[in-house]
Amino acid sequence: MKKSVYSLVLMDDVIKAVDEKAYRLGTSRSNLINQILAAELSCITPEMRMRDIFGSLTEHIGRSFQIQQQRSASLMTMRTALEYKYRPTISYRVELDRSPDVFIGTLRVSVRTMNEKLIEMFGAFFLYWSAMESERLAKIMPDTELSDITPMTFTRKFLNTGLDDENTACAISSYLDALNGALKTYFADPACLQDHSPWLEEQYRSMLEKYII
Repeated sequence: MKKSVYSLVLMDDVIKAVDEKAYRLGTSRSNLINQILAAELSCITPEMRMRDIFGSLTEHIGRSFQIQQQRSASLMTMRTALEYKYRPTISYRVELDRSPDVFIGTLRVSVRTMNEKLIEMFGAFFLYWSAMESERLAKIMPDTELSDITPMTFTRKFLNTGLDDENTACAISSYLDALNGALKTYFADPACLQDHSPWLEEQYRSMLEKYII
């Protein structure tokens, strides 16, 4: 959303109260005043849009993820445990863009571990997942790089396909469910990934029939 600079004359007591609340909320004075005025005048701000999306996303993902306390309107962090030896924790971080253009946001999936075998398996799974996605999405978004892989992190950009807030939440939820389900299937039996591939790819194809994200 476009922003411009305006000059306002406000009481010192008002500014003091605004600054105190902005500090508590972890935002700026200008952004808080913008939110207050938008709420009073029934305007939609990026923060409102993101809260609506995350509110719906929370309802959709149900018990599949453990949702962490949110420290930013643009960020939602979740965790889930894998059925592998000492049950390592996987972190999912969804960050939405304030002004979506080609992409509406980014997903980062990470694992914190010093176990080299686990790091190797994590990377192997996401190489498979990224290649599978690239093949499926090539006809929809040719020459567009959506994902990036480092030893302990998978990053995936979410496409902006013009969905409303509710359907955006549904699309993100569907993607998280498909990815988390595939990840757990892999770690439950790493040696049989090729055997599970047809089923996993069918699940992904079914998701694409509903949402492209």
